[in-house]
Amino acid sequence: MAGRKQAENTQAGDARLKVGVLLSGGGTNLQALLDACADPSFPAEIVLVLSNNEDAFGLQRATQAGIATAVVNHRGYETRALFEQDIDKALRDAGVEVVCLAGFMRVLTEHFVADWHDRMLNIHPSLLPAYKGLHTHDRALADGVATHGCTVHFVRPALDDGPMVVQAEVPVQPGDDADSLAARVLTREHVIYPLALKLLGEGRVTVQGETTQIDARPGPMRLRWQDVGH
Repeated sequence: MAGRKQAENTQAGDARLKVGVLLSGGGTNLQALLDACADPSFPAEIVLVLSNNEDAFGLQRATQAGIATAVVNHRGYETRALFEQDIDKALRDAGVEVVCLAGFMRVLTEHFVADWHDRMLNIHPSLLPAYKGLHTHDRALADGVATHGCTVHFVRPALDDGPMVVQAEVPVQPGDDADSLAARVLTREHVIYPLALKLLGEGRVTVQGETTQIDARPGPMRLRWQDVGH
């Protein structure tokens, strides 16, 4: 059950929750997590940033923040299983307890996901379960929805599936295109990813089957546009 160990650590005054971040690119969500974890009172700390791309700018962000980095290039492996085996080893060697996916552009196998069951978070640019997969903003605009947003969820083998922790809404405004809508959603991503990690680090998140509870209330936590400064 997610949150049990985190709650025990908090009660015992142990070290903060140790987090590993997987990414493939620029890492703006990584930066939001780094900024949150820079506060000593935040209940989690990033101990490793790992990328399959040695040129990922996110690695530079981590280095500038004094965080250990690693590169596991998928091109050097004959199978996904061998690739993931080395990722898993790097995470465990660093003492990682929870994994955050921040634009990691590789599909993870069912075995890897099972090994990190209820201990791996992802952020997706839609209000799941709507618009799983790619091109979420184009699809939302094509459907003429009034509200769009983003979701932090626990990872499951199925694409963009799993118990949801936090969602944030944004309005779709007249004249929006995919780029303007994406930029608005991104501002909320940078809010809810640290929030979800904070809730987890404080032991406030539990998972029962395929649903979450936040503070013993049925989740996910939902933020309206007006709930957060913008």
